[in-house]
Amino acid sequence: MASRIDTEKLYRYCRIPVDQLVDHPESHITLKMFDDAKDVFTLAGNMMADEVIKNNKEGKLTKWVLPAGPNDQYKTFIDRVNKERISLKNLWVFLMDEVLDFNCRTYPKEGKLFTAEGKFERVFYNKIDPELNVPMEQRWMPRINNMDEIDAKIAELGPLDAVYGGLGFRGLVAYCEPPYEPWFTVTEEEYCNMKTRIWPINVDTTIASAERNFGGLTHHLPRLGISIGFKSMLNTKKVIFISTTGAWKRASVRMLMFGEPTVEYPATLFTDKVPVTLIADKNTCLPPLQD
Repeated sequence: MASRIDTEKLYRYCRIPVDQLVDHPESHITLKMFDDAKDVFTLAGNMMADEVIKNNKEGKLTKWVLPAGPNDQYKTFIDRVNKERISLKNLWVFLMDEVLDFNCRTYPKEGKLFTAEGKFERVFYNKIDPELNVPMEQRWMPRINNMDEIDAKIAELGPLDAVYGGLGFRGLVAYCEPPYEPWFTVTEEEYCNMKTRIWPINVDTTIASAERNFGGLTHHLPRLGISIGFKSMLNTKKVIFISTTGAWKRASVRMLMFGEPTVEYPATLFTDKVPVTLIADKNTCLPPLQD
């Protein structure tokens, strides 16, 4: 698939000094930038807690799409939930994706390496006081035996309050990755109407995960993922990206902030449709190109 990115503009964006990014007049999003990565997760966790408190007072549901990772923001959120006795009985959680094995089957959720469901239980549900916790029937994730179910439930409940997620090396959101196949064309409209589906994990995602976690041992990683549909994620009031992974994400940050919506960086497809906030540390926001 031929690229439609204007590289002359992209290179200009990639040279903007980091101290000029916040409130930049050409940015399509809101950037909240911190020197310390810990402050990124603290802000995100406090945003989550404040939203639940507000909606509880107004008698409203809170509906989120959440990732299994990044997950340090949950420490602040859960600490406040337990200390301030914040009820999560009106919270609906839609876990955004899950990894699959060679046979398109899920791994045992008790495993420590891959399964998003098991990881999310350990870092989120299992740390919340039981009397405050999210009811079981309000805990959702993509399932291989009924891929339409999660999209249908989001459509039934109405707009999500927020999609929280990381920002991929090439604009990945959940396992909604950029399509690289040279034999097919995927338009922005088709991508934005994407349903929950199973798809091979892109090579760049595999390499990044292997480098960060297993010393480059790609053989140890899952090959497939099931991801919530992009159409469901667009059915939201806002999107909050969290990024603290440094040089891996600097070009992706610039594309999210300044690039036109394109399937080559799927995260950009939110920027002309819903309010988008990026919470990141200064290291991740440094310019990829410097004269």
